[in-house]
Amino acid sequence: MGSVALVALTMLALAGMTGKAAADTTGCGQVPIVYGIPPWGFHTGPPAGTTGGFARGHGEINLEAGTVSGIICQELHFRSQPTRSITMTVEHHLVYHSHYAVLWGFPGNIMKIVVRVQASNDPGCEVGTVGHATLFASYNGVRSDSVQFFFPAACKDQDHLYHGTQVNNQVPPL
Repeated sequence: MGSVALVALTMLALAGMTGKAAADTTGCGQVPIVYGIPPWGFHTGPPAGTTGGFARGHGEINLEAGTVSGIICQELHFRSQPTRSITMTVEHHLVYHSHYAVLWGFPGNIMKIVVRVQASNDPGCEVGTVGHATLFASYNGVRSDSVQFFFPAACKDQDHLYHGTQVNNQVPPL
């Protein structure tokens, strides 16, 4: 009876450790894909193969209050190096929003947000690092959406621009 209890306690302890490890992993596998039209959200195309990168994110926004929340991930793949992944939370304050923006020569909606690295396996990009993201959603049938990340020097490898027809962005109008 004692050995059964010991095995049960060991299994519970291991299950708890596995749950904790899973919660701390980085990358887009931890960020759910949202179907339909979220209040704000984006994806930059299909996951990369052996090289390249991709990102996705989604969240809530209140334009009247100037607040935003959400989660974003980015994975950068390199041919002979490990994938560098970060998961970010969106800081509460909406930095900028406009329904009358022009980027890449096309009109659209734009929002600028502050992000904080929540999980990272990039040795140069520590948890807690603050960066910025600009999300642009073109309109009038044009597909020229973009997502751009800006980080300080230590996290500079995560600076990345996604732009083009593979990027799908939902930035709300006023």
